[in-house]
Amino acid sequence: MMKRCLIRATGRARPDQLAGLGKALAKTGARLLDINQSVTFGMLSLEALVALEHDSALEAMLSEAGDSLGLDIQAIAVSADDYHRWSLEASQPRLILTLLAPRLPAGILAEVGGLTAEFGLHVELVHRLSGREPLDGESPGNGACVECWLRGDDVNLAALHEKALALGAQHGVDIAIQEDSIWRRHRRLVCFDMDSTLIKAEVIDELARRHGVGDEVAAVTEQAMRGELDFKQSFRARMSKLEGLDEAVLAEIAEELPLMDGVEPLMANLKRLGYRTAIISGGFTYFARHLQEKLGFDEIHANELVIENGKVTGEVQEPIVDAERKAELLEAIALREGWMLEQTIAVGDGANDLKMLGKAGLGIAYRAKPLVRAQARQAISTLGLDAVLYLIGYRHSDLLD
Repeated sequence: MMKRCLIRATGRARPDQLAGLGKALAKTGARLLDINQSVTFGMLSLEALVALEHDSALEAMLSEAGDSLGLDIQAIAVSADDYHRWSLEASQPRLILTLLAPRLPAGILAEVGGLTAEFGLHVELVHRLSGREPLDGESPGNGACVECWLRGDDVNLAALHEKALALGAQHGVDIAIQEDSIWRRHRRLVCFDMDSTLIKAEVIDELARRHGVGDEVAAVTEQAMRGELDFKQSFRARMSKLEGLDEAVLAEIAEELPLMDGVEPLMANLKRLGYRTAIISGGFTYFARHLQEKLGFDEIHANELVIENGKVTGEVQEPIVDAERKAELLEAIALREGWMLEQTIAVGDGANDLKMLGKAGLGIAYRAKPLVRAQARQAISTLGLDAVLYLIGYRHSDLLD
């Protein structure tokens, strides 16, 4: 009768150990069912599940192999029930939980362990995506990131997301949870909001300030926040305050746009990795074009200012890019390129980005207000924009600095 056995080997890593252990198992006539090996700080941990007809010589053979390879090797019998349970667990859906912060406090592991246990999730693998911390104790330049693979059945993702968001806020850590699938490794399109996402500014507020109507525009914005005006109404009302603004002011502001932390390495890596990138913004093409030239975006979609005789008229060309239009544009680009929506990523900070974030395969609220963070599926608040690469699954060693 076929027996199943878990072989567990630990010890200081050497190059010849996998070959030596494989030869020992081959002598027993074992068939390999599964294997996992990792080396952490020079220490090897290997688990191999094997099936074999006779295990009478197994322990002696493994003991001899362990002595020659410098490993402590154990053989653990696996019952039919245990094997069946393992097979069921391996077929459960996988979730990816990502921890992001300038530094990760050790206590967060206990908190995350408690959270996953509460939802009946098994931790399958934990590994670090970010680079190692410098010996001088300084935080890594692009922060710390650890990824956990989880398995479980019938998980209430909405409730898990809500609790993870609250837990992360307590500890100053971003906790992102996404379903694993083939599409996670085959994203093709990344669409960005512009103001307060790619740049550390709201351009319309800066235009108003330069034109001396900052308070008037702020009053219209407040009306919109109270629900008295929808986006298009408030946008037109704010634009009307800019009538007569000199076009030269636009050029000055474009040259002074403060880039968001991490945007330059993010764009360099996305271009290197073959992603198509787009700005989809409720701001203005005048400034989006400037970012396109500077950072290499493939396309831009924003509002076109009407300028006559070197002056802003206070109007924009139709259609206005609002929340619905943003989502439509993301879908249209994907359809044009022949990609599925699951292959798209959207990044934004405002309520008018939520429909675009919801439409994308991976929607990320970046340094957003609490309401937007709560409604978006993923959120990053603690690191630069290049942390988006961690959510796609890249390691620091894969990327350009």
